[in-house]
Amino acid sequence: MNTPIQPKLIAEIGCNHRGDLETAFEMIRVAAQFCKADVVKFQKRNNRELLTPEEYDAPHPNPANAYGPTYGAHREALEFTADQHRQLKECCEEWGTVYSTSVWDVTSAREIAAINPALIKVPSACNLNFEMLGVLATDYAGEIHLSFGMTSHEEEEKVVAFFESKGRAKDLVIYSCTSGYPVAFEDICLFEITRLKERFASRVKAIGFSGHHLGIAADIAALALGAEWFERHFTLDRTWKGTDHAASLEPDGLRKLVRDLRNVNKSLAYKNEEILPVEAVQRKKLKRV
Repeated sequence: MNTPIQPKLIAEIGCNHRGDLETAFEMIRVAAQFCKADVVKFQKRNNRELLTPEEYDAPHPNPANAYGPTYGAHREALEFTADQHRQLKECCEEWGTVYSTSVWDVTSAREIAAINPALIKVPSACNLNFEMLGVLATDYAGEIHLSFGMTSHEEEEKVVAFFESKGRAKDLVIYSCTSGYPVAFEDICLFEITRLKERFASRVKAIGFSGHHLGIAADIAALALGAEWFERHFTLDRTWKGTDHAASLEPDGLRKLVRDLRNVNKSLAYKNEEILPVEAVQRKKLKRV
């Protein structure tokens, strides 16, 4: 009997809640109840730690998407406190889904580790912050998920070797990812999943696919190539103000993706016998020998 691994879908709310806690609660409910997502994920930043003073005080590069007069003010407007993240975790548990968060700096890693979610994500932008990775490796017992967007092959090796040195590589899930919003199909580069599997599958817990593309076809191909975890940005309305909405799935798109991943996963199997029972009836009726 074939026993395919069940694919798991992360609905990346990120900052698409627009800084409003009630909107975030509603997004959790929709992602969990309507879309049937396995995980709902947010982001946590300590903006004074993450940004230089010049970056903090600079204007937003795209004023139409800004939630404040400077980039720092914009980021603060979208940030939830550690206590609010505890409320988000409780809301996820209430709706029967798993809470998670991407952490962008050491302080945020410590704060989210203290909440003890089932998994914590390291975004591509921060995957070489080895001080932060060390906090997760030593002070957090759950799964560590990490994207490899805008990362060289040499840097990938350093990251995996780091977690091996800490005895945590078997808790590590690494993601094929192209960092763009949205990503053109020719830049998705799905065979990177195959490359990561060949190089790291025996060394880490699993391989995932984090997509910022349009539609859901590429995710199905990623499943066929062996990805086990899937991460897609999620919004209630792609026309909302913000840089991530255009590369996000709305509720019906995410629902269809979850449905298709689970259904197609059932088809990725060999026949258990040469002529299946469903075929036997047709063989008796139609086969000519």
